[in-house]
Amino acid sequence: MPKAKAEPDVARYADMFSAMGTEPRLRIMRALLSAHPEGMTAGDIGAELEIPPSTLSHHLDKLKNEDLVSVRRESTFLWYSASTDTLQELLGFLYAECCTRNKAIEPQAIVQLCK
Repeated sequence: MPKAKAEPDVARYADMFSAMGTEPRLRIMRALLSAHPEGMTAGDIGAELEIPPSTLSHHLDKLKNEDLVSVRRESTFLWYSASTDTLQELLGFLYAECCTRNKAIEPQAIVQLCK
């Protein structure tokens, strides 16, 4: 019997989308992408997005748990960055279905969005 083609880890991608599925977390991801590759301190994120520290910490933990955000310590500051490799993987998962297998969206349309 032929071995089935390996399916992507759909549950993992669903968890990533769920982690970004709130307005504050999506705003955090956009802010971190705009600050790529340096990232932003937690204080700067909170100030820019007007999110209180305790709430911000909760949101950053959710994003970090799904590898969407990475954190590094410099002195007494925590710097957060968007995990672009993970985001590229997530976009690739969607791209594989919508743009390659059935051409629901023409690949050129995706490229034009990025310009």
